[in-house]
Amino acid sequence: MEPTVPPPPPPPPALPVGGGPSFARALWRLASARVTPGNRVELYSDGARTFDAMIAIIEHAQQSVRLESYIFKADLVGKRFSGAMLDAARRGVHVRLLVDWLGRRGTPAKFFDDLRRGGVDIRVFNRPGWKPWFGLLPRDHRKLLVADGHVGLTGGIGIGEEWQYGLLRRHRQPWRDTCVRIKGPAARDLEAAFRHTWAIAGGEKTPRRKLRKLVRGALGGDLDPVTAIPSLVGIIEGEPWRLRVARALHLQAAAAQRSIWIASAYFVPSFAEVEALAGAARDGVDVRLLVPSRYDHPWIHGMTRRYYDRLLRNKVRIWEWGGEMMHAKTAVIDGRWTRVGSTDFNPLGVAINYELDAMIEDPVVGAAAEQMFEDDLRRSRQIRRR
Repeated sequence: MEPTVPPPPPPPPALPVGGGPSFARALWRLASARVTPGNRVELYSDGARTFDAMIAIIEHAQQSVRLESYIFKADLVGKRFSGAMLDAARRGVHVRLLVDWLGRRGTPAKFFDDLRRGGVDIRVFNRPGWKPWFGLLPRDHRKLLVADGHVGLTGGIGIGEEWQYGLLRRHRQPWRDTCVRIKGPAARDLEAAFRHTWAIAGGEKTPRRKLRKLVRGALGGDLDPVTAIPSLVGIIEGEPWRLRVARALHLQAAAAQRSIWIASAYFVPSFAEVEALAGAARDGVDVRLLVPSRYDHPWIHGMTRRYYDRLLRNKVRIWEWGGEMMHAKTAVIDGRWTRVGSTDFNPLGVAINYELDAMIEDPVVGAAAEQMFEDDLRRSRQIRRR
């Protein structure tokens, strides 16, 4: 018998034209994210379809391909991407690949050497050495692909077979994850985010004239979601100690009128994040949390379960995914604001590593994200207070 999923609460009242503070302005002020209108957005929840979409982006690139991935393996999936990038380089496309030193462990050096010889420009982020934290922190945990500054994709999926076939010997299932394909002006922001970490990986220092300019002018803060062309998209660049995604969550918890639904693969939140979710739930907001039941790092399960009692006592509802691994990092608020990215709510994700998240304001995308979330809950087990 399939588990029952509670129906979503009724939609919130529509915002009046020109009424209330703009979410775009708030996102700029709290997370330094420029918001752009007129983007075409598509959600992906299946690893095979996501990989097909990424390969298509590479194959149709005419000038540039930028790929940044914490995980890049030399398995069947990695070889497929290697072939696509080499083909692009042969037809004259400028191809750059950025991988994290820790995340690419286990991938033979020859795999990357072959790419270099084929014309792919490669940098490795934060090799160990005599530097702060001996180079072990921070890590580049981003997953990003962008071509020609025109179309891109980001989310939680790395380049590896686990997202297409799974890893277990028995009861093997693909890892559950979410990505978003963005075509439009926000793709330029994805490319700018890539340039930032690419420069860091190459040891390039910010010119003094830029360091002196501490505050940038507001970008996209005057957008009115009622009149702007959807989808509105803001790209949040997670950087060490900036806490940008956490501040965005606090903003959404304060603004939510009916629902906050979050999927987080490695959920070890701060007290501030727990209070934000618990406060919203006690105020009548439907707060749901989806986490894995099986982990690739088993010790995290015990850390996540430490928060269950406090969240459940404060009316937050929790589900554990029934498949092999739920690796998504998403949120949908009021069926209107959707976040898809690489940031988990834990100290590494929120405060230390380099992360990347797309924040989308569009009720059509929000409805699709809610439907995806409800489908996931049907394959999950609800946790109840003892």
